[in-house]
Amino acid sequence: MKEKKKRMLWWGRFGNYGPDYPRNRTLMQCLSNLGWEIIEYQPRISALAHLEAVVHSFENITVVWVPCFRQRDVAAAAKWAQCRQVPLIFDPLISAYDKRVNERKKFSANSKAAQKILRWESRLFAKADFVIADTLCHQDYFEKTLACDRQRIVVLPVSAEESLFYPEPTPLKKKPDVLFFGTFIGLQGAKYIAESIQYYQGPAITLRFLGAGPEHDEVKSTALMHENESVAVTFEDWIPFTKLADKIRSAQICLGVFGTGEKSFRVIPNKVYQALACDKLVVTMKGDAYPDMPENGPGGFYWCQAGDPQDIAEQLKSAVTDYLEGEAVQGKARSLYDNYFSNSIVSERLHKMLNHFG
Repeated sequence: MKEKKKRMLWWGRFGNYGPDYPRNRTLMQCLSNLGWEIIEYQPRISALAHLEAVVHSFENITVVWVPCFRQRDVAAAAKWAQCRQVPLIFDPLISAYDKRVNERKKFSANSKAAQKILRWESRLFAKADFVIADTLCHQDYFEKTLACDRQRIVVLPVSAEESLFYPEPTPLKKKPDVLFFGTFIGLQGAKYIAESIQYYQGPAITLRFLGAGPEHDEVKSTALMHENESVAVTFEDWIPFTKLADKIRSAQICLGVFGTGEKSFRVIPNKVYQALACDKLVVTMKGDAYPDMPENGPGGFYWCQAGDPQDIAEQLKSAVTDYLEGEAVQGKARSLYDNYFSNSIVSERLHKMLNHFG
């Protein structure tokens, strides 16, 4: 007799970070591969979503999943799930308190507004049977700051969409392309990359900045100010996500993040997973979010200090030199991805967690 397919109610409104967000697509693919049927539910009004869900008459739901950034949907999802004795899983990806207080600095940590947000978010986390963290640092943060029971926190790396991000063999390029792509926000520290141009003393490279964001103009003016005959600088507009993988594959080295804020040390950004999945050398800051991994190259990661343009230049020189000298770099980055961040690892941890629900 064929085993009945388990059904997951994916509870979250559409928006900038809806089902098309890479984290959500990756998880949905992993869940589908594990035999789960995903029922998407985007309520019209978050606070009243439990009432709207009654109209939909969802049947035979095994578990409710509230996806990343959807804190506002947790309370109603919990009401609906509790009435039906269905477990709830919440994948916040980032803390609303952390974003508003530490990243955007909208409120000081001791202010009444910040404390109100902290209490609100802590109550939301307590409603979930399991809370998902993307790194060990976020697991620690959720436990210590949001008072979430560590036994209920499961670490699932963001990983990458492996149908898009995969390696392809490319001929050696004598003048390597170094690629930064992103939204030019403080966390990414693109301005430190621009400042590093003046310190770079390695082989000739083309440094490509791809994307747009609040710091874009500042980064561009800084890069143009620090001329270096070894660094040809280009700026390119953002491209559709489906074309990003080809852009990564056409580069030889990718740049991660270099911001000095607290959050920068707790995250591993999408771009790092995507670059590793394409088997590209990665120069990025050494944050606390990474598991115990091999030290600097050859191949894979080239760690540098956050906010340090001179160290960025030095590590970039090492990565370029290793690439040009062929120091056993091919396959190293993809191997790191497979060993620590792959869809297979995500699926294994999902399977283990979901087995709690029969």
